[in-house]
Amino acid sequence: MSLTPASRPPPIPSRAQRDLTVCVAALLALLAWDASGLDLVLVRAYGDASGFAWRDHWLTRGVLHEGGRALGWAVFAALLWNLWRALPPARALSRRERWWWFGTTLACLLIAPSIKQWSLTSCPWSLAEFGGAARHVSHWALGVRDGGPGGCFPSGHAAAAFGFFAGWFALRERAPRAARAWLAAVLLLGTAYGWAQMARGAHYASHTLWTGWICFVLSAASWHALRRWREGAPASPAH
Repeated sequence: MSLTPASRPPPIPSRAQRDLTVCVAALLALLAWDASGLDLVLVRAYGDASGFAWRDHWLTRGVLHEGGRALGWAVFAALLWNLWRALPPARALSRRERWWWFGTTLACLLIAPSIKQWSLTSCPWSLAEFGGAARHVSHWALGVRDGGPGGCFPSGHAAAAFGFFAGWFALRERAPRAARAWLAAVLLLGTAYGWAQMARGAHYASHTLWTGWICFVLSAASWHALRRWREGAPASPAH
C-alpha cells in the first residue's frame, strides 16, 4: 500500500543541514551568553583587587596551559606524520581526506591568534578591579578601547583543543566510534583549558566559547565545501 503525501514520513535532514542547525543554535546560545553579563560574574569568583590566585598555580599554568600547549603541538605533529603514513583509525581515509584534516586543523589553529591581533579587548587581569588599569568593555564594542593592552579576544589557548574539531568531521563517516571519542576529547580539553584561563584571569568564558564556535564552523564549512575535492582520490591502503 503506497503512502499518500500527507502520510509520508518527514524527510531525514541531510548531514549538512544538521551541521548548519548545530552552528546556528550554538551562535544563538553564544549571543545570549554575551548578553547575560555572566563573564564578569564568573571571573569575579576567581579574582579580586589583589589579582588572581590561580594565575601562576601549577595546575592552571603548568599543567593546563603549558602542558595543554605541548599536547596540542604533539597532536599536530601526529597529524603531520599521518599525511605520509596513516595512523589508526585514519587508515580508512584517503590521502586527500588526511590532507583536508591537516589543512583544516592548521587553519583553525591560526584563526584565533589572527583575530586577536586586531582585538581591542583586554584580558580580565588587566581590569582595574583586579589590579590593572582597564575598564570592562564588550568585545562587540568595535573600535572602543578599554584602557588596557587589548589583544585578548578570542582565546588562543582554547584553540589548542578546539582547533582539532576537524578530526570529528574526518572520521565520523568511516570510523564513527573513533570520531565520537575524538569529539569528546576535544570538548573535554577545550572546557578544561577554558576554565584554566578564566581562573588565571587570562580570558573570559565567552572568549573560549567563541573560539570553539569559530573552529567548529570553519571545520564544518570546509568539510562540506571541499567534499568533491576530497572524493577525488580512493581510500589509502592499510599499513
